[in-house]
Amino acid sequence: MTAGPRTGAVAVIGATGWVGGAVTAAFARAGRPVAEVARRRPPDTAGRRFHALDVAAADPAELAALLAEADVDTVVNAAGGWVTGAAENERAHVRLVENLLAACARTPRPPRLVQIGSVHEYGPLPAGTAVDETWAPNPGSVYARTKLAGAEAVLRATREGAVDGVVLRVVNLCGPGVAAGFLGAAVRLLRAATPDRPAELTVADAHRDYLDVRDLAGAVLAAATAPVTGQVINVGRGEAVPVSRLIDLLVAAAAPPPGAVRRRTAPVDSRGGDWTLADIARAARLLGWRPQVDLPASIKDMWDASRTDHLERA
Repeated sequence: MTAGPRTGAVAVIGATGWVGGAVTAAFARAGRPVAEVARRRPPDTAGRRFHALDVAAADPAELAALLAEADVDTVVNAAGGWVTGAAENERAHVRLVENLLAACARTPRPPRLVQIGSVHEYGPLPAGTAVDETWAPNPGSVYARTKLAGAEAVLRATREGAVDGVVLRVVNLCGPGVAAGFLGAAVRLLRAATPDRPAELTVADAHRDYLDVRDLAGAVLAAATAPVTGQVINVGRGEAVPVSRLIDLLVAAAAPPPGAVRRRTAPVDSRGGDWTLADIARAARLLGWRPQVDLPASIKDMWDASRTDHLERA
C-alpha cells in the first residue's frame, strides 16, 4: 500500500500537548484542516475543530464516526509521554493505539497514520553508537516497552491493510512549549531561582540527542504524504550533546542573577540511559527532511516561551 494524494483533514490525537500543539500548528500553516482530539477541552477553542474524547477509553465506532464526519484522511498520534506506572503507560501507549487502529479499520479508505514513537524503543545504547532503524529494539523501561508495543501494533495493522502507517522514532525534545523531561524540570527550577533560593541543577556525565519540537512537526508534516508506508524512521538532530552543554545553553538563556544557580555532578539517573544518538539518514532520504533549528535558538525559545506559562501559574 502506498500513500496517494491526501488533502482531507488531519486528526491530531493528543492535540493539547506540546507535541500535538506543534504538529497542529504545522498542518494549519500548510493549509490542511485539522481536527484536534484530546481528553480535555482547553479554555479557548473558538474557530477550531476540537473534539473532547478519551481515545484510550472510547468506543472505536464513536471515534470512527468522528473521523468520517471531519473528512479525515490522515491521523497523527501525538498522545502519551513520560507517565508514571505500568497501568498508565499501558493505557496511554498501547490501549489508545489499539482503539485508534480499530477506528481506522472502520473508515472507507485506510488513513495515513503517523505514529510518534521514541528512540528509547531501541533500549539503552552503547556510548558512541548512532542507532539506525535496523537496530533490534530491546527496551529497558515500561515507557519504552509500551511505546514499542504501540509502534508494532501500527506496523502490524499496516501489513494487514487496516491503515497506511509510518512510525517516527523521536529523540529527546526541546523548544517552545516543551515542559517535560530533564530540560523542562531545569526550566522550572530556574524560573523559581533567586540568590536566596538558588536552583540546584544536577549535571550528569551523559550525552543525548535533542531536537526542537518544531523540527519534529516538520518531519510529521513530511511523513503525512511521503511514500513511506510501513517504514520506521528515526527523527533527531543526529548529534549527541553533553548534558553540561545543554545546561550551559539554558543558563545563558535565563541569565539568572549571580548566586542563583548551583551545579552539582551526579551519576546518570535516567529512564533513557546516558547516551542517545539517532542516525537520521533514512529521514533525509525518504522524507527529504533535516533539522533546521539549532540548539542555542531552540533552548532560548524554550526559555522565552516558559515565561508565559510561569506568569499564568503565578
